Amino acid sequence: MATQASEVPKLLKIGQVARELDIAVETIRMYEHSGLLIPQRTPSGQRQFTEHDVEWIKCIRQMVKELGLNLAGIRRILALVPCWELRPCSEEERTACPAYVGADKPCWMMLSEIPESCRLDCRSCNVYQSTSHCTNMKSLIYGTKK
Repeated sequence: MATQASEVPKLLKIGQVARELDIAVETIRMYEHSGLLIPQRTPSGQRQFTEHDVEWIKCIRQMVKELGLNLAGIRRILALVPCWELRPCSEEERTACPAYVGADKPCWMMLSEIPESCRLDCRSCNVYQSTSHCTNMKSLIYGTKK
């Protein structure tokens, strides 16, 4: 169910997500430590997950269980997503960006290396938001529209 603009998205704790998806809390933490997942954090550091995060975790599980990919392989696939097309950058910004020049991990894992003018809140960026659409990976990689 889509949320209306005035509604606050439902946030889940890590244990709730683990129970909902029938996976271990440690698995979710591993996805985060691997750079595949960017949970929100409360001021005290507690992880909070949105519907998008839950869908993305399902997608990661599908790639691991059904396609036989490991986490490094998933990172490599995500590195192929042309973030510069999903979030248009100038030619000058692209040439200074490690995600454009060649990378082995998604752009949100290289935030400290990306030029200041290109940095966004990764959780709200089109590149990260597009990841939960597991069936849309080819179109993301080849830069075609949904």
